[in-house]
Formats: sequence, structure tokens, C-alpha cells
Amino acid sequence: MAIQIDKSRFTNLAIEEHDNGVWVVTLNRPTKRNALDINTIDELVDFFSVAPRAGVSVVVLAGSGDHFCAGLDLIEHHDEDRSPADFMHVCLRWHEAFNKMEYGGVPVIAALQGAVVGGGLELASSAHVRVMDQTAYFGLPEGQRGLFTGGGATIRVTDLVGKARMIDMMLTGRVYQGQEAVDLGLAQYIVDGSSLDRAMELANRVAENLPLSNFAICSAVSHIQNMSAMDGAYAEAVVAGVVNTQPDARARLAAFADKSAARVRPTD
Repeated sequence: MAIQIDKSRFTNLAIEEHDNGVWVVTLNRPTKRNALDINTIDELVDFFSVAPRAGVSVVVLAGSGDHFCAGLDLIEHHDEDRSPADFMHVCLRWHEAFNKMEYGGVPVIAALQGAVVGGGLELASSAHVRVMDQTAYFGLPEGQRGLFTGGGATIRVTDLVGKARMIDMMLTGRVYQGQEAVDLGLAQYIVDGSSLDRAMELANRVAENLPLSNFAICSAVSHIQNMSAMDGAYAEAVVAGVVNTQPDARARLAAFADKSAARVRPTD
């Protein structure tokens, strides 16, 4: 029996379950531009720890109000006056949350609007697919704040945009938006309307895939990227051996063989 997720336990996240296994997880601190305090991070850890075992097919990650996420809750950080050791453990908790998203095997599609800055960009870069609307903008203002990224930007954002652009964003506060952000890899889709609506369309499509295939795509690719080419090739072969012989795939392969399956066609 699948683990049950008690939605009432979450206060900083609004959680909505759909019949097809798509769950919408919304950062719910709009008056703070959904800034990430430690309680929100703890709730992200809690949710993504159990999501793979709770029948969650796809997660759409969104932000309430006009912004996705403005990053670290600087007011909390200021008021806590943390020691270096204290903040190191905060950062490790952020890494725990974001690693569970990236490596957990449940597809995460982020719907982005307004501010996607600092820790908000670190959160978004942990998702597997990012959809932005015309209001979304991306930045890393750590340099101006006297800070340094602590939630994985040096890994994930650098992987998206490259080292030189990452350093430029941190040093100068450069902001990317619109098509330029998509061209750099900060998002894969840009829409004129609602990013949430488009993210839901994609999530419903992804939910039709076989769960084991989705799990492999959303865990193995990231793991393999951390390996040498030789080790990655071996790991890919092992994963393909398991996934490509799964019994549930037989009907889909038969449909392809008898030409009743949908063919690959260009999409928007």
C-alpha cells in the first residue's frame, strides 16, 4: 500500500492532489514573495521524501501570488544571526530538499512567474522542467547582498548557463528574462499566458508515461552526469536493461509494432 501524504501537516506549502497522480505543490508565502525560510525547506524535504512512495506521478511546483520565489528569507536570516556552523547546516538542509527533487525519480515541473532569484533560482533549477511566463525574471543578487549561494547554484545554475554567466550574474546582479532566459537554458518553455496552465498540460502528458520510465529519466540522468564517461555508459546500460524490458511496456511496444501507436510529430 502506498504511503499516505497528510496534506494538513503543511502550512507553508499548499498541496493539491489530482486523480491522475499529478500533485500541485505551491509555495504559500505570497506576502514574502514566497521567500524560503527554514520551515518551508523542512516541508519540501518532508514532501519529496515520501512522494516517490506515495503514488505521486508528477509534481507541478508553483508559487502563490505574483512571484515564484524571491530566494532566502533574508529577514529570518538577519534575525537569527546565525553562526557559520548554523548556516552551514541550513545550507545542507536546502541541499537535502533540492537533491530529493532532482534525484527522487518523480518528475518535477516548475511554473515560474515574477521573481525567480537567489534561492528561488536554486529551487527552480532543481526541477526537471521549467515553464516561465512573460513576467518571470532570473537573477542571483548574492554579490550585492554580501552573500554567496548556498543551495546548489554553483552546481545546477552553472550547469544550465555556464561558469562565466553564473559568475557574471553573481558579481553584477545581471537579470535574465524573456526569450533570452530560455535560450540560456534557465527555462525550457515560455508562454504568453499562465505558466501554471502550461505546466499542468505538460504534467498531464508526463503522467501518461510508465512510472518506471519516468523514475529512470528523473533519477538516472542526473546520477549518470556525475559519473565518468565509462561508468556512465555502464550505468546507462544497466538502467536500460531494467526499464526497456519492463512487462508494462509490452502493450506499448505491440502498439508500435502493429502501427496503432501515435507517431512522433513536431510539437509546439
